[in-house]
Amino acid sequence: MLEATKLEATKGSESIVPLPANLEKARTTSLLRRRSALASAPYQRQVLADVDLSQASLGGDFSQALQATGWQPLTPAPLEIFQINLGKLCNMTCRHCHVDAGPDRTQETMDRETIDLCLRALDQTNAHTVDLTGGAPELNPNFRYLVDQCVARNKQVIDRCNLTVLLLPRMEDLPEWLAERGVEIVCSLPHYRQRSTDAQRGDGTFEKSIAALQRLNTAGYGQGNPQRRLTLMSNPVGAFLSSSQPKLEQEWKAGLQKNFGIEFDRLITLNNMPISRYLEWLEQSGNLQTYLELLVNAFNPATVKGLMCRNTLSISWDGQLYDCDFNQMLELGCQTDAQPMHIRDFDPVRLARREIVTDRHCFGCTAGAGSSCGGALS
Repeated sequence: MLEATKLEATKGSESIVPLPANLEKARTTSLLRRRSALASAPYQRQVLADVDLSQASLGGDFSQALQATGWQPLTPAPLEIFQINLGKLCNMTCRHCHVDAGPDRTQETMDRETIDLCLRALDQTNAHTVDLTGGAPELNPNFRYLVDQCVARNKQVIDRCNLTVLLLPRMEDLPEWLAERGVEIVCSLPHYRQRSTDAQRGDGTFEKSIAALQRLNTAGYGQGNPQRRLTLMSNPVGAFLSSSQPKLEQEWKAGLQKNFGIEFDRLITLNNMPISRYLEWLEQSGNLQTYLELLVNAFNPATVKGLMCRNTLSISWDGQLYDCDFNQMLELGCQTDAQPMHIRDFDPVRLARREIVTDRHCFGCTAGAGSSCGGALS
C-alpha cells in the first residue's frame, strides 16, 4: 500500500510535493499499452462509484445536487459547438491525460468518411464553432482538410494544441497555416515556470512549449488580433482545484512576458477530471477519496447553467456521440429515446430533446468556479 502523498495549492506560487519514489518515474506509455485495468471505461466508472462519499455533501450524488438546484433532469441548450475528437494519437504521454493519449494510440484515428459525416451533420445545425481535439488533433492525416472545410463554412475553428507538436518537422509551417485561416489555438501550459509544467507533462516539455509559443507569436498569435487568438489553458499540478482564472491570467502574462517575451490573449483554467491517467495518479498517490470529497463539497449551483454539455456536442474518433469530452472517455454516450447515437444517424431534433447523461465525475465541472473546455464558469 502506498503512503498517501497530499498536494496542496499555494495561491499565486508554484508548489509541488514530491511523488512517492515508485511514482516519480514518468509514464511513457498509455494505460492501454500497459494493460492497466483503468484502460477500461466501465472499470473507471466502477472505481469512482466505489468511493464512499456518504459523508460528503448530498452523499456524493450528482443527480441530487442537480435536483436541489432545479436542474434535474439536465437538458441541452441550443447547440453552439461541435467538438470533434480526431483520435488518441499524440506525441506526448502526459501524467494527467484523461484521454489516455500517446504515441502508441495509432488505431484510434478518425477516418475521412467519418469526418465527412461530421461535416454533413454540422450543416444541419446552427453551431458557430468547431473545436478540434485529441490526442494531438494535428496528427490526424485529415486535419488540414477538416479545418479548410470548416473555414469554408464560416465556422470559428479551435485547435486544442499541446504546443510540442508544432516542433515536429512536418508541422513547422502549421503556425502560419493556422494563422492564415483565423484558427484559435488553445494550448495546454500548466505553469509559466518549468518545474510545474515538466512535472505534469514530462521532462523537457516546458522548453519545447516556450519555443512553440515563440513561433506562434512570430506568426501573429497573441497580439490581440481576434483572427490570431492564442489561449493558454492551465490545470492544477496536484489534487486541488484551479485558482482564480483572472488572477492567474495576470500572473501568467507577467511571467511569460518578463522571462521569455511571450504574449498571449487569454488564460482559461480547467479542473482535473478523475478519469484515466489522472485517476490512476489519484489512486496510487492516496488522493482519490480526498479529491472526490473536495469536488463534491465544492459544488457550485451557479455553474450548472453554463456547463459545456449543454451547448456542445462531443464526437469521438469513431463517430459516436457524447454530451461532453469527459463522458466520451467514460463511454457514457448520448441517450436519445434510450438509444446511443452515431454521427451517421445525426438528428438535431432528437438530440435537442435528450437528457444529458451525468455521474459522479460531473462534480469536476461544477466545483469551485466551475470548469469547462472554455474555462471557469462563474
